[in-house]
Amino acid sequence: MDAAVKTAAKGKSQGRPVPVIKKVGVIGAGQMGTGIAHVIALAGYDVALNDLKKEAVDKALASIEKNLGRQASKGIIKEGDVKPALKRIKFADGMTALGDCDLVIEAATEEESIKRKIFQELCPKLKKDALVASNTSSISITRLASTTDRPEHFIGLHFMNPVPLMELVEVIRGIATEDEVFTLARSFVDSLGKKIAVSEDFPAFIVNRILLPMINEAVYTLYEGVGTVEAIDKAMKLGAHHPMGPLELADFIGLDTCLAVMQVLYEGLSDSKYRPCPLLVKYVEAGWLGRKTSRGFYDYRGEKPVPTR
Repeated sequence: MDAAVKTAAKGKSQGRPVPVIKKVGVIGAGQMGTGIAHVIALAGYDVALNDLKKEAVDKALASIEKNLGRQASKGIIKEGDVKPALKRIKFADGMTALGDCDLVIEAATEEESIKRKIFQELCPKLKKDALVASNTSSISITRLASTTDRPEHFIGLHFMNPVPLMELVEVIRGIATEDEVFTLARSFVDSLGKKIAVSEDFPAFIVNRILLPMINEAVYTLYEGVGTVEAIDKAMKLGAHHPMGPLELADFIGLDTCLAVMQVLYEGLSDSKYRPCPLLVKYVEAGWLGRKTSRGFYDYRGEKPVPTR
């Protein structure tokens, strides 16, 4: 555990003391929650991983074990770090099991009503000084914080996907977030070996404010018949040197998440340039959400992904 986290924790905010972060709760054992639990445990913290179903946590643990093993085989981490990291992650059966955490990071689906419900259930179970963070990729931190009993102890920590590989975490403070909490959150992110970009609390923050409109424009390019799925992705990979084409990336992110972020941008900024493409809406309505449902702009059910348009 990084000494800076302990040092920052010695300060006190005006309303509540700030904790020494030793144990971290993660709510949601999906792709993001799994990756977040992975990097936090690897950094030496105890992790309580919560999900509605224990099977989801069991699947997450299997994925973390596989990914840690891959990192060890490539020399990114030491072989001796794998088992201790896995042992630090425990299943948290319900919100009460998160009661002794010093920090809880919500990594549930990108839907504000669900996140609000989680925070309303979570906060009464927490210690008075515990910090709460959201991994939201687009929703107002100030607005989410206002639904809790500790807006001054609430912050946005937006990890990039896939979390173990991506270096960046966006740190977003709400209007009520106190200075000591912001400092502690930054020290915590530093201790994970991640780089920080501080964003103001505007819809979609920095990365998705730029990235998702590009993806949405790629969908419009497909919708209007300017190019096929294959042509659009090839054009951006070879013409702009992007590691993944925008439609391939959309499938990786999840088309439901892409649509949710575009809706936040469109509603939050009232600018027609952020209007979600009707074709993106149609794919989500069909349940073709990308890799996680085996169909999106590509069909993943065979040996090789095949464009669906």
